[in-house]
Amino acid sequence: MKKVYELEHLDCAHCAAKMEERINRLPEVTSASISFPMKRLYVNTMREDILPSLQEICSRIEPDIKLYEADSASERRKNRRKNKKHQPEEIHHEHHHNHCDCDHEHDRHHDHSDCDHEHEHHHDHCGCGHDHEHEHESAVREGTGTAVVFLVEHLGCAHCAAKMEEKINQLPGVEAANLTYATKQLRVWAEDAPSLLPQIQEICSSIEPQVEVSLRSSKPQKTAHSRQKEGMSDDTKSLMCIILGIGLFIAGKVLESSFLTASNACFIIAYIILGARIVLTALKNISRGQVFDENFLMSVATIGAFGVGDFAEAVGVMLFYRIGELFESIAVERSRSQIMDVIDIRPEVVHYVESDGTVTDIDAQDADVGDILQVRPGDRIPLDGTIISGETMVDTSPVTGEPVPVAASPGSSVISGCVNTSGLIKMKIEKPLEESMVTRIMDSVENAAASKPKMDRFITRFSKVYTPFVVFLALATAVIPSLVTGNWNHWIYTALTFLVISCPCALVLSVPLAFFSGIGAGSKQGILFKGGAALETLKHVKSVIMDKTGTITEGNFQVQEIHSFHGTSRQELLALAAACEADSTHPIGKSIMEAAKQEGISYPSADSVKEIAGHGSVITIDGSQILAGNQKLMEMYHITGKNPSPSSYGTEVLLARDGKLIGCIVISDALKKDARSAIQALKAQGLHTVMLTGDSAASAEAIARETGINTVYSRLLPDEKLQKLREEREKNGAVMFIGDGINDAPVLAGADCGAAMGSGADAAIEAADVVFMRSSVSAIPEAIRIGKKSCRIAWQNVIFALAVKIFVMILGLTGYANMWMAVFADTGVAMICIINSIRAMRISKK
Repeated sequence: MKKVYELEHLDCAHCAAKMEERINRLPEVTSASISFPMKRLYVNTMREDILPSLQEICSRIEPDIKLYEADSASERRKNRRKNKKHQPEEIHHEHHHNHCDCDHEHDRHHDHSDCDHEHEHHHDHCGCGHDHEHEHESAVREGTGTAVVFLVEHLGCAHCAAKMEEKINQLPGVEAANLTYATKQLRVWAEDAPSLLPQIQEICSSIEPQVEVSLRSSKPQKTAHSRQKEGMSDDTKSLMCIILGIGLFIAGKVLESSFLTASNACFIIAYIILGARIVLTALKNISRGQVFDENFLMSVATIGAFGVGDFAEAVGVMLFYRIGELFESIAVERSRSQIMDVIDIRPEVVHYVESDGTVTDIDAQDADVGDILQVRPGDRIPLDGTIISGETMVDTSPVTGEPVPVAASPGSSVISGCVNTSGLIKMKIEKPLEESMVTRIMDSVENAAASKPKMDRFITRFSKVYTPFVVFLALATAVIPSLVTGNWNHWIYTALTFLVISCPCALVLSVPLAFFSGIGAGSKQGILFKGGAALETLKHVKSVIMDKTGTITEGNFQVQEIHSFHGTSRQELLALAAACEADSTHPIGKSIMEAAKQEGISYPSADSVKEIAGHGSVITIDGSQILAGNQKLMEMYHITGKNPSPSSYGTEVLLARDGKLIGCIVISDALKKDARSAIQALKAQGLHTVMLTGDSAASAEAIARETGINTVYSRLLPDEKLQKLREEREKNGAVMFIGDGINDAPVLAGADCGAAMGSGADAAIEAADVVFMRSSVSAIPEAIRIGKKSCRIAWQNVIFALAVKIFVMILGLTGYANMWMAVFADTGVAMICIINSIRAMRISKK
């Protein structure tokens, strides 16, 4: 079974990677994945009570991490209302102990997924050196148990977040918990998750003392900016320390030439203000056997500068590091906000219409199915429902990316997240907030981060080797050249710069953020990626294989031609065809029934019905055997006869009676308006296009000529489509398959990247890696473009970070680099990579 956990107080990506590795070692775990941006843990296991084991692993790395699991929608609504009546919406708990062992402050909103340190702790501080505050909420997730979402406010370190997730998973009664760093949400699956809040808060506070955890209601959480207005923000506290440090640093430099003692005193006081937390954290981590983290590296580097008599250099480096850390925090928070602003379009309040007609504003999560809501012009459709009065034009672009508004009138279904552009309407709620489209999109994007691309896993493994290697190189640099040249001061200083460079922060943080930004960009255009792995796969796709019906065509079949012969009239042929398709749910069968209805033709009832998958139907009427299906059905029953060539392309339904061919009905499906332009866009990207269909060769070739598709396979049964996909993969390489039918699910699962139209069957959507919310062929090249850009940006970050670090190390060996440059190679490069990652959100249409 798959269990999902929210990780509260997960602040460090490096720690998350360690947790994931150790959880995967558990014998009862078949696979485990921690999504650092989403602060979630996904575990496949047959063990029901695995949470304590998971919590123990996470707590060893980040003591305050707490893990939670989610509940069903109905249970959540009950708990939500209960909580609203009996407890405050937010419960804040401040604790002033236990740091995670990162060197950053956890009372600010920065992302330290890039920490290179081990966050294993058993008590006291988490080791990050920052104050941790967290907050929680409750939300609905599908699955076993009760899904409760907690908001984790002041979560500042991704590494710590992973530790929290691990510890929460170990709490008794917790089935699973997942802490998503990007959204600062902890999801807990447990029978009574809200009652675990004190324990969760205690775990989180042991890692990040100032984290505040609170149960979340369904309404959108406050932004970090709005929360910070309620008190001094974490970044403001850091800024105050930096300002004091700058003042003392300047004073020390001014007094350096004339009053050396006073100057040194200013430097020492400045260092205490700026670096005391980092040094103390490093000492605590060393006592736990954890050495290779930012705290230790920065402490050794700056104290080493004091040791060689360069007080100004020691303070300056620590000051620059704190400034870079602050800017990095701001960059991460803004990046997260930009992504979540696109994804989270859930309403806070709705306009509830009372029985007497008065309108009252209520919280969106308190609106029930069957309630009547008023939606004013310019407002978003708050929940999924049906219009009961009023007419309007609805802008669906926030959900589907489709720019053309659609008309809506009484009886029309409307989905949440769309915008009412013109008239005042009243609607009846069909789904509660937790089941409406806006929440489904939010959940889909949040879950997507659990699927880690190969690149992310590679960087995680690389970071484990990179830091020890550079530290060893620094030690060798300090000793070997010094023994040869005797210039100990110079080579020790060079070694100190290497220590600062050895942090893999930029690598660990910016890669997942680039993919998460790509996921956000897709959701903005109505494209839901089910993970970073899907984005990465799209980069390698060589062939795009599409099912015809519903993908290239509209899926709205209409009877175009009716050919009858052997003494059978046109009306009789249509009546017999309707009798064969009376119980059919296939679009072709429905189109025949609609044609018979429009012409007022009644049809006889069948005595027996036999459906042959992929072929057609065989019925018996008054002792006569009637067949309706494709050419393969006729061949199966050894029916021969010349079929007249239709004047229009389409699907041919052949009919036979008592062994003789009696007619043919041609049913066509209109091409989507953007089919040709989308196919050309795919070919412009160097992709080979293929269409699979069960239609006749003539019909398939006609569509291929009109759209420009390279290869067509016709008259295919469902199982034959999968075989053709495998053949294309062998010839051209990785394949992307797009379909929307129930029969497409096996092909979607067999493709390197499967995509489904959101209007398609649930089985197809479930099997797909990518879901297109709008039924548009142009979404296919857009998705591939997003995947390629996300991968390109991620590699840019990796190459840039490594290049700068290597360049500074070379300069250090030649005597041209100082520790200031080394700090830039760490925090400065991390900040640049974060800013670069957010570019994935901006995907221009071509």
